[in-house]
Amino acid sequence: LEISSLSEKDILVLRLDLTDRSSHEAATNSVLKHFGKIDVLINNGGRSQRSLFVDTNLDVYSAIIELNYLGTISLTKHVLNHMIQRKKGKIVTVSSVMGIMGAPLATGYCASKHALQGFFNSLRTELTDYPEISIINICPGPVQSNIIQNVFTEKLSKSIENAGDQSHKMPTDRCVRLTLVSVVNDVKEAWVSDQPYLAVCYLWQYAPTWAWWLMNRMGKKRIQNFKSGVVRLLGYSS
Repeated sequence: LEISSLSEKDILVLRLDLTDRSSHEAATNSVLKHFGKIDVLINNGGRSQRSLFVDTNLDVYSAIIELNYLGTISLTKHVLNHMIQRKKGKIVTVSSVMGIMGAPLATGYCASKHALQGFFNSLRTELTDYPEISIINICPGPVQSNIIQNVFTEKLSKSIENAGDQSHKMPTDRCVRLTLVSVVNDVKEAWVSDQPYLAVCYLWQYAPTWAWWLMNRMGKKRIQNFKSGVVRLLGYSS
């Protein structure tokens, strides 16, 4: 549908807290009551991280997993029950290139995205009796967004002071377009990134020893910049 053809009944906005798992069933039911069905679920909630493991409180890791991982699979569970009844639907999860590689200053974030990758790749194998239910993982690289302004740090109560320049990242509209193309074509896993980050993904996939060597070199510089207050990231996203 084009925006101009949408009416009020075609739009429903609900506030949702991924960490309030007890509310997810009611939210799902509200959508079903309004529209009668759910064709696509796009899991796009989460927070990134910028802190060294040795300095980070464990409750930060608990919060990351609760939000990025458990909140996502909780909502998915309720929506999937409906899709199984219909034998049709698409579950799209915005993971990250950090779901297929590791990076310094993001140990908890990488862990949560690896968890999502493992979960949805496994879930796909449980749905072979439902060929019209698609499980799609989107792995963006650096994308212009507010994710850096809202990152976890070494303490739950501490926010980041300076998010830095984002001009080097992929424009948001291009990421959205490539994501939609992937969804329409039922791509099981899409790496949505500019170079050189896309090349690093291929290294991690096909030449991990070289990837570990490269990331150690890049990571050392990144940690030095972090400790000296230089804000610009290697650019990990969403």
